[in-house]
Amino acid sequence: MTSSEPRYALLIIDMINDLEFNSGYKLLPHALESAKKIAELKHVLKNQGVPIIYVNDNYGKWQSDFRHLVSHCLEENVRGKPIAEIMKPDTEDYFVLKPKYSGFFATPLDLLLNHLNINTLILTGVAGNMCVQFTANDAYMRDYQLYIPSDCVASNSKLTNEHALSFMEEVLKADISPSSKLVEKMIKRNLD
Repeated sequence: MTSSEPRYALLIIDMINDLEFNSGYKLLPHALESAKKIAELKHVLKNQGVPIIYVNDNYGKWQSDFRHLVSHCLEENVRGKPIAEIMKPDTEDYFVLKPKYSGFFATPLDLLLNHLNINTLILTGVAGNMCVQFTANDAYMRDYQLYIPSDCVASNSKLTNEHALSFMEEVLKADISPSSKLVEKMIKRNLD
């Protein structure tokens, strides 16, 4: 996947989520804060022609589909509804359902990224220490360049999230600059 010219894709991991699990109440305030930043980043990147890919758990329901999951989170009184309202996908966005933590495990994500000729991933979402980190690990092993904006990733606690981001920066060579810095770098690169 290495190339001199970056070709980006934005991955939004598990942000369409009802958060109806034991620790969902811990994740909610952090995820809500990140959702606002992810939505801003998505808007900027979409205007630059960057593909947007929602990568979501199938929650053990092999008959599930992404549109049903979106409807469930938007139309029912679930804990994650405010996040789903912010993160509602557009019709042209891509989506991949995953059975486990990594967006690459037993999914067509790698095929989609190859089809789109992507070599640089911007990972956002929840939880930083689980699904984002597992996806980052697999992306790194596939030689994708990684950006993981620190303000666009959330975990159950700020400390847990900081540890995950530190790991991804040190071990996976990810750039964890905040989303505003990432946008500045992308604009500067386009002007050069």
